Amino acid sequence: MDVPDPHPQSNSPTTISDPQLRFEARRALVWTLVVVLVGVAIYMAQALLVVFGALVFAAIIDGGARLLGRVLPIGRGLRIGIVLLLGLAFLAWLGLFAGTQIAEQAAEFPAIVETQAVRLIDWLNDQGFAINSDNLTNIVQQTAGGIGQLTRAVGGIIGGFTTLLLIAIIGIYIALEPRLYERGFAWMLPNESRDSFLEMADKMAYSLRRLMFGRIVGMVFEGILTWAALALYGVPMAALLGILTGLLAFIPNIGAVISGLLMVLVGFSGGTDMALYCVGVYFVVQTFDGYVVIPLIARKTVDLAPALVLAMQLILGLLFGILGLALADPLVAMAKVMLEHRSEHSGRGTHDTFPDPEPAR
Repeated sequence: MDVPDPHPQSNSPTTISDPQLRFEARRALVWTLVVVLVGVAIYMAQALLVVFGALVFAAIIDGGARLLGRVLPIGRGLRIGIVLLLGLAFLAWLGLFAGTQIAEQAAEFPAIVETQAVRLIDWLNDQGFAINSDNLTNIVQQTAGGIGQLTRAVGGIIGGFTTLLLIAIIGIYIALEPRLYERGFAWMLPNESRDSFLEMADKMAYSLRRLMFGRIVGMVFEGILTWAALALYGVPMAALLGILTGLLAFIPNIGAVISGLLMVLVGFSGGTDMALYCVGVYFVVQTFDGYVVIPLIARKTVDLAPALVLAMQLILGLLFGILGLALADPLVAMAKVMLEHRSEHSGRGTHDTFPDPEPAR
């Protein structure tokens, strides 16, 4: 009795017998997958940016835990818990302090607005512009029409808090077990590329920790120096301006401009002299932080080109709003580390190449 052959009698219709054609088909498939991945990345850009924000937050937590490890010989989990508790305590204090300040200022706000409006109308009348009741009515109506914009702004704030919550939760999970996610990602790569990827991941993590350490130190110095300098002259809301300046320092270049405008606006409420003093404080603080604090402590971290960082901030800010603006600097830093790592391996002759096609038989 004949036993049927378990193997097929002919090749599959999808089999390419020509080695050269098979090689070209594989290469075309790779490029097709690259294009598809780029399209998926563009479509999921907002979500990917949230994930990257979580990686940045995890780097901050990990850096704090490593610093505590130098003075506290305890487990990593406990050190991470201490860092998180300290962060929550600071946020609670900030909420209570800033909340009290904002409540007091909100009570004074109508009187300040009325006074400034009267001064503005008097100045316009002196310059020859006729301001009558009809003009004021139109201004009031336009102001009332901004209620819809205010509602949309509140919705945006709620969405922003939700995004920050997601970043915090994902970042905490990553900080607790970073090696788990590194190994998981490396597992999806070819065997010959895994060691190179893990080496690159270590370099990225180290650079990101240094970048965030320098950023946080700069934030603290800017906040304290701004508060002390403004309080010395008696500028209103000095403490609140110091806190806002420190927080906005997380966004390099553009954050400093925003904090400077806030200081000048508050300074004008006390007169021209106070406004000029606020301008001087802004330049002194930014110069001291940019040329003394950060270079001495972080050695300019990953040595990014300022023009490149500013360009990426503008691009990502237009595409993704405040989140893209805040994460532009770390994104550029990680891209720089990746390219440097690739260049080093290419110089050693270990870069991936397409295999030579098999000779036709």
